Amino acid sequence: MRHAMIMAGGSGTRLWPMSRRAVPKQLLPIAGGSGLLAASAARAERVVPAGNRWICAAEAHRAAVRAAVPGVDDAHFLGEPCARDTVNAVALGAAVVERADPGAVMAVLTADHLIEPTAEFVRAMDLGFRLAEEDARRLVTFSMTPTFAATGFGWVEHGEAVPGQEGAFRVRRFVEKPDRARAEEFLRAGTFGWNGGMFVFRARTVLEALDRLHPAVSAGAREVAAAWGTPAARATIERVYPALPATSFDYAVMEPAARDAALEVCTVPMAVEWRDIGSWAAYAGTLPADAAGNRGNARTVHLDGARIVAVSDDPSHVIATIGLQDVVIVRTKDATLVVRADLAERVKEIAAIVPEDVR
Repeated sequence: MRHAMIMAGGSGTRLWPMSRRAVPKQLLPIAGGSGLLAASAARAERVVPAGNRWICAAEAHRAAVRAAVPGVDDAHFLGEPCARDTVNAVALGAAVVERADPGAVMAVLTADHLIEPTAEFVRAMDLGFRLAEEDARRLVTFSMTPTFAATGFGWVEHGEAVPGQEGAFRVRRFVEKPDRARAEEFLRAGTFGWNGGMFVFRARTVLEALDRLHPAVSAGAREVAAAWGTPAARATIERVYPALPATSFDYAVMEPAARDAALEVCTVPMAVEWRDIGSWAAYAGTLPADAAGNRGNARTVHLDGARIVAVSDDPSHVIATIGLQDVVIVRTKDATLVVRADLAERVKEIAAIVPEDVR
């Protein structure tokens, strides 16, 4: 059967001070009020049966996740005792899904992206599932239609078309965060897309790939899965998971798989508006702008100001500025951030050094 696991373990430090350890960005009401995780869960329901949807997130966020996504029971919540990067989240999900449904095909989805229109997402995902169902060797990724020469995203180069599966291509290579000149070259070439961080494969296939590429990861995931649903489950994951080597799934599996004759890595272009809500600049892009380019969700008064992002968690609070341009202002009840827009990526540095009680 088809399954989908949503990875929701990100900390969202670049969206501090709104995003905190207790309430990370995927649980904030910033996707039409519902939250990014809730929006991702709703998309997942369009591609798999309701009972085949899984969420992998921090164990500390179990109650918050269940509140944000009604219908997620404890059996389908994969609670990480600590963050160990995406390869371990994927391995854990694959091991638990394979134990529950041997031979299952699973999608790995993200919890911090806005993707529209949903119909195109559903079309591309269905093609991804069909590719993996047709050939167990296949690992499928999805490439977003690029709209600018992004240096902060990974890129995927499309190779030859997959016979009999219109709209699918073999992957020629992955390129992680190129410099400006190379990104502009990729944009002009027309054979590249942004790596959307979503995948489809047979759970057993990715576990077998990990057996060869990262045996400690697969062994740990299998040990946790063997205890899943038993009284020993929590003790097992708390013992095993923190010791697993941490790296990204792309680096650990997808990149070497593209060079592995035993596997076939495919990509499905997805013609959607895709926003990685990983920074205040990205979040601002989801908000309407006034004539001067100012954006925000707060009550504001800007005198001779332009391209200001102003965000507040208090709808009655007024943010007033004079003569400012290209700045981000974020106000919460216990912290205020003011940063030049071109330095907003450094917010994670502030989040790492502010007092513990406002992290």
